[in-house]
Amino acid sequence: MSEVATNLDRMGRWRNAWRTLAAGCRAYARDKASLAAFVFLLIVILAAIFASYISPFDPYEDVAWRNSPPGVDGLILGADGDGRDVLSRLIWGGRISLLMGVVPTLLAMLVSLGVGVVAAYIGKWVDQIVMRILDMFFAFPIVLMATVVAGILKPGLMTICIAIFIALLPYITRLVRTTTIAVKNEPYIEAARAGGASNWAIITRYVFPNVVAPIIVYTTTLMGLMVVLGSALGFLGFGVQPPVADWGTMVEEGRVVLRKAPHVTIFPGLAIVFTALAFGFIGDGLRDALDPRTRGR
Repeated sequence: MSEVATNLDRMGRWRNAWRTLAAGCRAYARDKASLAAFVFLLIVILAAIFASYISPFDPYEDVAWRNSPPGVDGLILGADGDGRDVLSRLIWGGRISLLMGVVPTLLAMLVSLGVGVVAAYIGKWVDQIVMRILDMFFAFPIVLMATVVAGILKPGLMTICIAIFIALLPYITRLVRTTTIAVKNEPYIEAARAGGASNWAIITRYVFPNVVAPIIVYTTTLMGLMVVLGSALGFLGFGVQPPVADWGTMVEEGRVVLRKAPHVTIFPGLAIVFTALAFGFIGDGLRDALDPRTRGR
């Protein structure tokens, strides 16, 4: 009998989760700005994935006169200082720039969820140790921390990913901890504990599902900021090295010819700005979609 009740309870949770997801998708579809941002970001991601098929030229090939303006020699966005197609390098550079913004942020979120939930739920000395360690990182702003870590390591994509991961970890963990403390004091947690549920069962069934939604929203917004930060680190020379393209190094390469060939800097700069804004709009849409109080607005 207890096994049947357990199965019914599990089915009920899945049904409720599906209804919540469906309601969230409907709410998200009504948000035109978030939907447009999602479509834009999807195009950018698909272009980066299929860069070898859709880029007009080899991103490392000299195909035109140096610093040719847009529309000249058949190049939609012109050529850079080495005669390479700006559009092709922009498409290929999206791979690096998106990886720098998305991968370390997702890894930081996953680690923070584990550390923050366990520390906040168990509390006592575990929470104290975690928070004292994180307090050391809070003494440095994200940009400064990432720059210091990147400066210590050898320049490259992995270096920027590690720097962003370390810089983000304390901030996401603090939000996870704060959210978990609020959730664990809810009456249904006390009821589950009084019913004999183990700590592991309470964390996985009740705490984690209620913590993960706001963290996903926060992380999505951070991805856009980390695209900007990763590009900034690439601009400073900590990222991939020439001739490999990413949006930050493209901006740096165009800096020296900004007056006579502004397109070399403008187009990768716009790619950084619009991608960061797209992540921000998507984060706002997810916040409204996942919050039952705002779905009907």
